[in-house]
Amino acid sequence: MWILFLGVVLILLTLDLGLFHRKEKKIGIKESLWMSAFYITMAFLFGLWIWSQLGLQSFAEYLTGFLVEKSLALDNIFLISLIFSSLSIPLKYQHRVLFWGILGVIVLRGLMIALGTQLINQFSWILYVFSAFMVFTGVKMFFISEQKKDISKNPLLKWMRKYFRITKEIKDQKFLTLQTDPSTKKSYLFMTPLLVALILIEFTDLVFALDSIPAIFTITKDPYLIYTSNIFAILGLRALYFALASMMDRFHYLKFSLAMVLIFIGSKMFISDWMGIEKFPPMLSLTVTFGLLFFGCIYSLYKSKKLL
Repeated sequence: MWILFLGVVLILLTLDLGLFHRKEKKIGIKESLWMSAFYITMAFLFGLWIWSQLGLQSFAEYLTGFLVEKSLALDNIFLISLIFSSLSIPLKYQHRVLFWGILGVIVLRGLMIALGTQLINQFSWILYVFSAFMVFTGVKMFFISEQKKDISKNPLLKWMRKYFRITKEIKDQKFLTLQTDPSTKKSYLFMTPLLVALILIEFTDLVFALDSIPAIFTITKDPYLIYTSNIFAILGLRALYFALASMMDRFHYLKFSLAMVLIFIGSKMFISDWMGIEKFPPMLSLTVTFGLLFFGCIYSLYKSKKLL
């Protein structure tokens, strides 16, 4: 099952960069939506295969994890958009940065999930910590201000600008480039804004994973379901980015639905203990999660339409 999953991911990545986006070009909203629909379809088909191999409960846990990860990724889309705009990265180069970013995410998520699994196996009580953290994160989301962040003040960006040579201009699609110092006639290796953006996006995903990884562990403890749902959600994030980055303000109320989802997921373990049941029903968990997120999307679109 691991070999099949990794094979599917490798094929998707090869088709993405090697066939569909061999040449750098601007990706429009229509193409972005079609790409996103394709990745969501592939994720759902893979979920059906999980159902056939592991049963309905595993399918429900996989799909719940996918929905939560996909929803949490919306905040990540906003931050990625800020990074690209602050560094003046043209649209035609953004897909390439996001593609190489996903390769780092695949490795990073694998390491974090492996670490989380080991922690749970050694200290089962840590699941209660994860659950309480989810409730806290959900409550905090109700009160977070939506002030625009200033990427120029990012500590990592300031550190890179201080200790590394960085070009001001983008050199085609290169991440590194050689430049000659006119006075010494010596060539030096410079980072381009594309590499700076890639490093910042990887760092953003690391911070983002601190919320999403505990969330998925409160849904299921199966490393296979955790990793596959995470990666399929992230694979489609790049496609969804080009459609949503320009209209994130239309999904204002989705944040509150997501906050309620996190509170619900974090509360499940405590509810199960209080009711004296071994595990919260996965299908009920999936239904509540989907219902809350669906209502948040519909209400957001309705309100934004009234404001237009």
